[in-house]
Amino acid sequence: MPETTIRLPSAVLDQLRLQLPGVSEQVLAAVVAAVPDYADPFRGRMGRNIETAIRVALEGFIDLSSSPKGMAAGSQVQFVYDAAYELGRGEARSGRSMDALASAYRVGARTAWRDMSNAAVKAGMPAGDLAQFAELVFAYIDELSDASVRGHVDELASTGRLRQRRLERLFGKLLDGEPEDALVSAAERADWEPPKTLTAVILTEVESRQALTLLDERTLLPGEDINGLDPQLTVLLVPDAGGRSRAALKRVLRDTTAVVGPVRPWTAARASYERALQALGLELAPAGMVDTDAHLVELVLGSDPEAMADLRARVLAPLQKVSPTSREKLTDTLRAWLMYHGRREDIAAALFVHPQTVRYRMGQLRELYGDKLTDPRTVLELTVALAGR
Repeated sequence: MPETTIRLPSAVLDQLRLQLPGVSEQVLAAVVAAVPDYADPFRGRMGRNIETAIRVALEGFIDLSSSPKGMAAGSQVQFVYDAAYELGRGEARSGRSMDALASAYRVGARTAWRDMSNAAVKAGMPAGDLAQFAELVFAYIDELSDASVRGHVDELASTGRLRQRRLERLFGKLLDGEPEDALVSAAERADWEPPKTLTAVILTEVESRQALTLLDERTLLPGEDINGLDPQLTVLLVPDAGGRSRAALKRVLRDTTAVVGPVRPWTAARASYERALQALGLELAPAGMVDTDAHLVELVLGSDPEAMADLRARVLAPLQKVSPTSREKLTDTLRAWLMYHGRREDIAAALFVHPQTVRYRMGQLRELYGDKLTDPRTVLELTVALAGR
């Protein structure tokens, strides 16, 4: 905070106070002329309010310069500094940077010094004191500017933290599958414009930091570990990653071990996460990226491993009547018979055996299964049971 080494004579202080309304008007006019960003906001009632604020700031300067103890001069000065701090916060809330306000301070300082120094000289201020007077004026303006910068920085940090927390809460609600009205309200509170769809991506923390730089800025991420997920892994909810955009997403993730869920309406993001989580458990491609859209059969077959094991045990039970060697050959033949719809030549080519061998083996299978091989339900169960083997 600036300290003054001079005590202005009463005549100078009186003259400065007398000139305050005119100086305030000159400062306001100079700022509006020099800083285009403030031309519209300063018109009408707001302009009058700003002019009053300028006058209060100048009164604070006089309060400061009337005492050799500087800022200890009185509450008026602290009030002005607090107002400058709030002014910086207001600029941040309005979405403006500090550039315009910093320019306004510089222009205001030059104008105020010009008018106030003229008034001080006319009131009899010794020429030798003018340099110290100038130092005090510009130090005071610098302090006001610094207070506004602190306000601007603090507001941005506070607003950023608050919005981030709200985005993290929205993420949690999406993964919990909360009702649509709750999700819409959470999105509004977080100032997050919902996309049409979201796609869940499971990947490592390190990979997520790299991917985020290339993904849609609306991408959501959690603020803490997710229950049921390895702490080294995290989840991203990527907006509108369907169609051609899905190919772009996969290019971003091509060198990762990410698992990419299906595209779902943004309010149904939980379904995308559940699919990705299921694929993660199946370890479909442990050494690279997994696109769940390319593994739907495996996902269906792997959705209930115990049910699949029970199905296989039941529908393949007739094969337990033969030796392990014969069982393996007959199982391969049965799978090929289902796949090629009984076309003997195709089955033989797939198994690298003679068509007569296929005929022989199919005879064995009919003995074991009887009429069941013509039953549509049995054929369906055999197809499912043998698809994942």
